Amino acid sequence: MAASSWRGAVLLRTVSGLWQPGPDAAREWMIRLPSLLGCQRRCVSCVAGPAFSGPRLASASRPNGQNSALDCFLGLSQPDNSLPFRVPAVSVHRDEQDLLLIHRPDMPENPRVLRVVLLGAPNAGKSTLSNQLLGRKVFPVSRKVHTTRSQALGVITEKETQVILLDTPGLISPAKQKRHHLELSLLEDPWKSMESADLVVVLVDVSDKWTRNQLSPQLLRCLTQFSQVPSILVMNKVDCLKQKSVLLELTAALTEGVVNGKKLKTRQALRSQPGPHRPNPAAQGPDVQPARDPQRMGWPHFQEIFMLSALSQEDVKTLKQYLLAQAQPGPWEFHSEVLTSQTPEEICANMIREKLLEYLPKEVPYNIQQKTEVWDEGPSGELVIEQKLLVPKESHMKILIGPKGYLIAQIAQEVGRDLMNIFLCEVQLRLSVKLLK
Repeated sequence: MAASSWRGAVLLRTVSGLWQPGPDAAREWMIRLPSLLGCQRRCVSCVAGPAFSGPRLASASRPNGQNSALDCFLGLSQPDNSLPFRVPAVSVHRDEQDLLLIHRPDMPENPRVLRVVLLGAPNAGKSTLSNQLLGRKVFPVSRKVHTTRSQALGVITEKETQVILLDTPGLISPAKQKRHHLELSLLEDPWKSMESADLVVVLVDVSDKWTRNQLSPQLLRCLTQFSQVPSILVMNKVDCLKQKSVLLELTAALTEGVVNGKKLKTRQALRSQPGPHRPNPAAQGPDVQPARDPQRMGWPHFQEIFMLSALSQEDVKTLKQYLLAQAQPGPWEFHSEVLTSQTPEEICANMIREKLLEYLPKEVPYNIQQKTEVWDEGPSGELVIEQKLLVPKESHMKILIGPKGYLIAQIAQEVGRDLMNIFLCEVQLRLSVKLLK
């Protein structure tokens, strides 16, 4: 997003205390606005100590930015359909975010809405896909499992259509939840999300040879219990496959050879492939022996199949257009300036946790507790965050800090950059590490 679209959502804290409804109040507020906003220049620095700074965002051409959340609240912003789609930022203040979430949706005359639930195994790429669909990274992503610990909500609003994304934790069994002492939300949230879903997106990581040949028993039970909800299959990470012909076999296995009520003609396609004899794809995937257990391996009720890489904007754009087209007439649930239901503190904590999972080995990041000490506005309007990381072992403390404090500084810099892109305001982040007693 261009720097000139820096938005006034981060300044809405003053609204709740100073603005009273009505046109006269709005005019009075706008007269007072320049003095309330102070300097019109915004820059970003990511800090891991007094002398560690990162990228800067150029000054805005107007205090609030074009079509800012602030102007929308005041009724002063006129939408321009000729403008390209603009992704909202997230307010840095919890009270502003809460106010926006309960604010009456600014619906057009003929609104359309769709609630989409993303289901899949842990680390299938659900959060990566959600971020790409939203156009801004608001959900944590890492290569380790259980990065998403509870249901998170994202909102896509384009023209008259609103798509609500429910990014759920990876489906796990009750035995695994109990064995690894995982949060109950990891077990319950995917099922709760299905109760209000209009469409289910089942995500499968086709690069994982251990899980790609069949849908998990937990996922199949979920689809069976909510069989009235339409579903589509998204085969993710296809860019990692060297032999694309594998996709034909996986498609047949995961759909039981049926899509949208029609049988797939995969046998002809497979016969045309050069090489040795291939097993029947409807029986199993390419890398394992046919199962003796006749239990179901796939779901024959998918309406559509998408093969993509969640990292590819072009691939995701095709899926996004499909979701927008599936929306049905109905009232919006959120104001068009809402991007996520998460609080700014939750977003910050999740982004820090993402980096901990990325840079720390094995079980170390899962045992770290996070405590926000400071969340305040600095003298120049910047967001100042101080978070304490509590670790159970001194050896873990040394790993986290790194040689000469390099690792903790790098984490602070990268998180600060992510927060800049989410909040679109100046951010100063300081991380400290303490031994948990």
